Amino acid sequence: MKHRTLIRWHVWLGWLIGVPIVLWTASGLLMVAQPIETVRGNHLRGAQPALDPIMPVVPVLEGRKAQNLTLQQNAQGPHWVITYADGGKRRADAATGKLLPAIAATDASALAIAARSDDSAIKSVQRFAADQAPLDLRRDRPSWQVIFEDDARFYIDADTGELLAVRTQFWRAFDFMWGLHIMDLQTREDTSHPILIGSAAIALLGSILGFIMLFTRSARNRRKTD
Repeated sequence: MKHRTLIRWHVWLGWLIGVPIVLWTASGLLMVAQPIETVRGNHLRGAQPALDPIMPVVPVLEGRKAQNLTLQQNAQGPHWVITYADGGKRRADAATGKLLPAIAATDASALAIAARSDDSAIKSVQRFAADQAPLDLRRDRPSWQVIFEDDARFYIDADTGELLAVRTQFWRAFDFMWGLHIMDLQTREDTSHPILIGSAAIALLGSILGFIMLFTRSARNRRKTD
């Protein structure tokens, strides 16, 4: 293939892939700008409280089949987290085995404050159903979204009181850039789809042509000097 033909193909491929390459580079740069521990908000998470010494009582299941029982501790004390075979979850008092009510807004606020490693005032508290979970939660669980003054979002499981996720401002910027990087702004989880694969293939082809042109240009220059 002649050098001039390679140039034309290289230019046309450059027009096709130029914008995706800029997006990949810019999004990749932002994603490595902070350590992943900072992105995940680990610096905002307080230490997990030690489990109180207690003789736990097996929780009441009320006829539902349990898949898993986990003894946990949070600011409200030791409790069972029951994972049912049908997918639901519930908490129970570790001392009595009695089932506890769902988490209220005041409970969620107290649990979020206790889960933080520093002091920050709460700006808003909002409950979300499992099928209406915010995009940044990435969990199909009923939850309380507790937003602090620094815009950090702590998600508390509405059934069990567990801390589901911590989302900082930078995490949300990181998540948006990740969506650009994999070209999936809707779910930000699909890393194998035709647009991404096609764009990557064109970028690879353009790079290979550019590499070949280094040799064809050298050969062309040698012919001119002979």
